[in-house]
Amino acid sequence: MKLAVIGTGYVGLTSGVCFAEMGNEVICVDIDSSKIEQLNLGIMPIYEPGIEKLVIKNSASGRLKFTTDLDMAVQAAEIIIIAVGTPSLEDGNVDLSFVHTAAKQIGACMNEYKVIVNKSTVPVGTASQVQEIIGANITDENIGFDVASVPEFLKEGTAVEDFFQTERVVIGVASAKAREILVELHKPLNTKIQVTDIRSAELIKYAANSFLAMKISFINEIANIAELAGADISQIAEGIGTDSRIGSKFLKAGIGFGGACFPKDTKGLIKIAEHLGLNFNLLQEVINVNEIQYKKLISMLEEECEDLENKTVAVLGLSFKPNTDDIREAASIKIINDLKKKYPGLHLKVFDPAAMELAKTQLGATVQYCTSVEDALTESHAALIATEWNEFISFGLENYKKYLKEPIIIDGRNCFSPQAAFNLNIVYRSIGRRSNVNRVLIH
Repeated sequence: MKLAVIGTGYVGLTSGVCFAEMGNEVICVDIDSSKIEQLNLGIMPIYEPGIEKLVIKNSASGRLKFTTDLDMAVQAAEIIIIAVGTPSLEDGNVDLSFVHTAAKQIGACMNEYKVIVNKSTVPVGTASQVQEIIGANITDENIGFDVASVPEFLKEGTAVEDFFQTERVVIGVASAKAREILVELHKPLNTKIQVTDIRSAELIKYAANSFLAMKISFINEIANIAELAGADISQIAEGIGTDSRIGSKFLKAGIGFGGACFPKDTKGLIKIAEHLGLNFNLLQEVINVNEIQYKKLISMLEEECEDLENKTVAVLGLSFKPNTDDIREAASIKIINDLKKKYPGLHLKVFDPAAMELAKTQLGATVQYCTSVEDALTESHAALIATEWNEFISFGLENYKKYLKEPIIIDGRNCFSPQAAFNLNIVYRSIGRRSNVNRVLIH
C-alpha cells in the first residue's frame, strides 16, 4: 500500500519505517527541513535502537522517502497517518493545534479517496474534529474520505520490536471500506486485530497508559511501606506479579514514571473525564504519588552524605528510561534542579549514554558533563543512579567502590543487591528495600 506519515517524531518515524519494512511505499513528512535533510542523509533525529538500520535499508530500496512536501505526499498516498505531537497544555488539556493544522492541509490538497488515520494520542472526539476540518477545507466535495483511529502502543527504547511484536492492533473505524483497508494493512503483523468504533479506540490508548501508570505509582507506594517495615519490594513484586490477574509488568519500584506518554496521558484522561462532568480522583492520586517519588533519592542522599554544600555527587542517567535519549519529565532532571536550588555549592557530575546533548539544553552550565561512568564517579563523594542503563549495572559494584571518593550509592532503580553492596562495605540505599543488611536486626 501507499502511505503518507505526517510527523517524524518517535511515533511517526517508527511507524513509517516499520510499515516500509513490511513492504509498503511510505513517504514521511515533516515541516522541519533540517530534520528531513538529516533523515535523507541517514542521520537519526532520535535515539531508538534498530531504527537507523531500517531507515538506511528502506531508503536504499526506494520504499521509504522523507520530504517537507505535504501536498505531494498526501496526493500519492492511499492512507494518511497523522502522527504529530499532542503536548499537554498548562492546564492538563491536550494541545491539538498540530493535528488540526495537519487536517486542514490534508483537506486542501486531497485529490481522491483517502483513509486518514489518527495515530497521535488524542482525546475522545478528535476524529470527529478532523473529519469536520478536512470536510471544510476540501476543494472537491465529490472526493470521499474516512477518518479512523489506530492508537500506537510503542515503548521508547523498544519501539521497533514493539511494532513488529505487538500484542494487538486496535482499529477504530466508522465505515466498512476503511475497516477493510486498515485490516489489510495490519494483517502481516500476525497479531490480534480488534476493530472498534472510533471513540472507543481513542479512549483505549488513554485507558491503557493510565492503568500502567497506576501500577507504577501503586508499587512505589508499597515500596515506601516495605522500606519502613523492613520488607523487600522485589520479593513483594514477584509475589503479587505471579498472580495472572495482576501480572508482573510495570511492578518495578523506582523514582516514578516520566517521558512523553504517561505524564501527558494521565493528565489528559483526567481532563477528558472533567469535560464529561466526572472527577477521576483515583488517577489524580496516581499523578500526586509520581510527582513526589523522585524526592526519595534526595532524602536518602541527605541522610548519607553530610555537608552537601561542599561535596561532589555523580548523577548516572538523564533519560527517563534506558535505551532512549528522551528527557521529558525525567526524574533525573527534577533531582538535579532541586539539588542545585537547595545546595548552590554542590558540584554535580552527570553522565548518560544517549541523552547528554538534550540534557545540555535544559541544564546548561549548572553541571559537569562527563564522558563515561568512570569520569563521573572519580572524585565524587556519592553516586545517584537515576536510570537503569545496562552500562551502569555491568560496571559492577567493585568499580563503583574503586572510583568513588566515598563508597555511597543511592540507587533509584534497584540495580544492585543490598547484600552484595554490604559485602563490599558500600553504603547502599535503594527503593523499598532494607538500607543495608547490617542495619536491620532480625529477632
